[in-house]
Amino acid sequence: MKILVLRFSSIGDIVLTTPVVRALKQQVPGAQVHYCTKPAYRSIIEPNPYVDKAHYLTGSLAELVAELKQERFDFIVDLHNNLRTSILKLRLGVKSASFDKLNWQKWLLVNAKIDVLPRVHIVERYLAAAAPLGVQDDRQGLDYFIPPQDEVDLATLPAGFQGGYVAFAIGAQHATKRLPTERIIALCAQLNRPIILLGGPEDETTGHVVEQAFEQQSKEIHSFTHSLIYNACGRYSLNQSASLVRQAQLVVSHDTGLMHIAAAFHKEIFSVWGNTVPEFGMYPYRTEFRVLEVPGLPCRPCSKIGYAKCPQGHFRCMRDIRFDLDLPPTHDGR
Repeated sequence: MKILVLRFSSIGDIVLTTPVVRALKQQVPGAQVHYCTKPAYRSIIEPNPYVDKAHYLTGSLAELVAELKQERFDFIVDLHNNLRTSILKLRLGVKSASFDKLNWQKWLLVNAKIDVLPRVHIVERYLAAAAPLGVQDDRQGLDYFIPPQDEVDLATLPAGFQGGYVAFAIGAQHATKRLPTERIIALCAQLNRPIILLGGPEDETTGHVVEQAFEQQSKEIHSFTHSLIYNACGRYSLNQSASLVRQAQLVVSHDTGLMHIAAAFHKEIFSVWGNTVPEFGMYPYRTEFRVLEVPGLPCRPCSKIGYAKCPQGHFRCMRDIRFDLDLPPTHDGR
């Protein structure tokens, strides 16, 4: 059986589809699993041993349809379920199943603060779309495969990080899913241990401000007992950042792709939530985690995705989070 999996974006969502890909390959006899996405996510898909062939939306949708028609698929598992994938399924004309996006339930929670969302993780909803093929949850969690050439040798890091560190993913696509810079600094101070800041080039300036804040603090008190910070934002590829996450002792992350990558490595995670909420079903999957949020805030969630700025102007969902981490002491007693 030749099966096509559809998911065009984004990093976290694609990582969350990996249990479906693995289950299709391992549980459907003789399955050939193809995956269709955007070329920006090639580095996630191509190292995955459960994907037999990848297809990328590099040109028009018509060109992609022509390419996919040549494969003569038996079944399509649509894990995006939007207009584009609906057109693809219609034009390919083969049997398919789509995951339930729970759009009206999310609308009620965002707009009326009425919570009728089922307490079901999105991975379980993805797996339900593959259920017609006999697929079941193998309870092995998420996958993320790092090519050997992308593994980061910790000896190449600045001095002070070889003995262990916290990986802090400070980025997120929308501003209302990110802590303000001064709150990132406050959270780093609570961690009080070596911290590697991870993110894309767009996060490099924020990382520099955080790094400089601790360098200045160390100079003022003539001590390096506080958190040692390394701003790695924009310096590593996605797979290299994943390698740093894999080798971390602890991961702190906003609701973003690196959080799900950390879950794939079964890391302990401090998961920071602002305008979105874990009830949407995209919290860390099958790993130990703690949620950092402001419970009971009447304006939250204000969106199922995010905004460029707080619609209310106060941004209390991020500014009022209490960082009571209760971390165990490190080897030097801190």
